[in-house]
Amino acid sequence: MVNIGYHTAGFQGKINRAFYKSKIAKTVRIALNTTQKVPLNVYALSCERDLAEQVASIRSFISNVGIPETFTVISDGSYTDLSCQLLRRIHPCVEVISIQKFLKPNLPQCVSDYAQVHPMGKKLSALMSIPVHGATIYTDSDILFFPGGIDLVELANSDRQVCHYLQDCSNSLDGRILYEDTEKLNPVNAGFILFKHELDWNFAIKRLANLAETPSYFTEQTIVHLTIHHNHGVPLCSQKYVLSNIDQFVYSDKFASKEIALRHYVSDVRNKFWLNAQN
Repeated sequence: MVNIGYHTAGFQGKINRAFYKSKIAKTVRIALNTTQKVPLNVYALSCERDLAEQVASIRSFISNVGIPETFTVISDGSYTDLSCQLLRRIHPCVEVISIQKFLKPNLPQCVSDYAQVHPMGKKLSALMSIPVHGATIYTDSDILFFPGGIDLVELANSDRQVCHYLQDCSNSLDGRILYEDTEKLNPVNAGFILFKHELDWNFAIKRLANLAETPSYFTEQTIVHLTIHHNHGVPLCSQKYVLSNIDQFVYSDKFASKEIALRHYVSDVRNKFWLNAQN
């Protein structure tokens, strides 16, 4: 039996994305109706393919959370000069930097090697290079922010110096670098992280250095998972900071509302991103 809702949502998402992409030059010139500044620095790694998602994500952050001190888009190297210009036009707080200029010069060799063979290796190297001076966010481009995101200001202003992470809805980890079954518990999703201090990556990087085979897609997330737990990270409330695919096979977005802070629209539900993206 054909699932009409599922296929309709997929088709609608493609249409909405194409329309958004076609008018993106006009969209970035539309003023964002907020003057609220927030004590946060935000970083996102993205590529030319995801320009539309990145624009929508940045605009949703500024509209619903506030104006960060900086919103830095780290280009994986594929963004064109025109796309960089479009991103900067969103708001004066937005800057774009190539990953080559952003990375720390002294990253472990195993991380640099991973970055040479897989895009997620680039992401790991970028995460490890983020300077943390006060509350700092990393966010993937396929995340939309909602009015409940104002909660991030309270977390940013809190005296509690812990890292907050997004809980994953499945165990998407590289078992080759997990040495105990207990290390699979409380899976971390590397798409959104609120740093309050520099993380000690050494524990997990030793696992990567000892990996005899080639790192894969989920190796990066596993390194982040191990590192955050090693640094006593705290999970964000899954009711407000949403990562779920339980509505994958229905038309509507079961979570989008004014009460949530964000939703990470992972591949299974990526079409729903475009049911909620605003100008």
